Amino acid sequence: MNEISSKVPFRLKSAIAFLSIAVVMQVYPLAITSGSVPGTSVETIQLQSKLVNATLPYNVILPADYRTAKTTRYPVLYLLHGLGGHYSDWLTRTNVADYATHYRMIVVMPEGNDSWYVDGAAGSNDKYESYILKELMPDVDRRYRTIQARYGRAIAGLSMGGYGAIKYGLKYPSTFAFAGSVSGAFGVTRYTEKEMGGASWEPFLKIFGPVGSETRKANDVFEITRALTPGRIASLPYFYFDCGTEDAAQHFNPNRELSGIFLEKKIPHEYRELPGNHSWQYWDQQVKEVLRIAAERLRVPKTPGKLSHR
Repeated sequence: MNEISSKVPFRLKSAIAFLSIAVVMQVYPLAITSGSVPGTSVETIQLQSKLVNATLPYNVILPADYRTAKTTRYPVLYLLHGLGGHYSDWLTRTNVADYATHYRMIVVMPEGNDSWYVDGAAGSNDKYESYILKELMPDVDRRYRTIQARYGRAIAGLSMGGYGAIKYGLKYPSTFAFAGSVSGAFGVTRYTEKEMGGASWEPFLKIFGPVGSETRKANDVFEITRALTPGRIASLPYFYFDCGTEDAAQHFNPNRELSGIFLEKKIPHEYRELPGNHSWQYWDQQVKEVLRIAAERLRVPKTPGKLSHR
């Protein structure tokens, strides 16, 4: 699998490869099984949110040995759905539950509605970013034997969820060791009524406000990245993102643009352009890669007080 298409200059390919390799040498891989392990289980939790003023469900994939390895704590991957979708999409439209059997890792798939995973510009009950960080994650840590530290936490998503995951990685480097995106909608803060369509425009304005609003500026991944200082960059998680070469220009071009800015800022990351479009067929294929890379970036304890670096 090529890391980036032939349309991109070799110098760009080499820079991405260099940044990827430079970081690979500094991490401790998660213990990975040699084959599929039967027995993973799925749970659905209903969480009452004060920040969103609603009951929001989330699905959880538990490792095969979760019920038997009672002293083991596990890393967590938070997997965000896309616009127009819901928390159940990952389980019903991809084989993520099967793919997850290869890794001793908890996978959490929260409900984000069409929030773009931001604290909205209008209203006090549209605080999805705060919900994820201040209500969902603590609830997961209370209910399950998680590694409650940066090295045990990753976040990723598709389209809207990919945007949210990369933005969280940039904004909260002390929270996540890995942030990943598949077909990320990174240009969202530039959208006008033309990109969103008539029926979606008013709800979109309630979230981001008009073009040039403070909410848009605060959630613009390009501006957030450009403003990073060297010290801040040194603390960032590892980033992975990809996009299909047949995806719409409003998705494809911003992905390439963001990778270019990452290269300018010397932010370690891996960016791939692959055959495919904005579809579940593409996302089902690429979520396997997200799981694999997330597993390489996380650590799992072998016994209380000790970490396995297998």
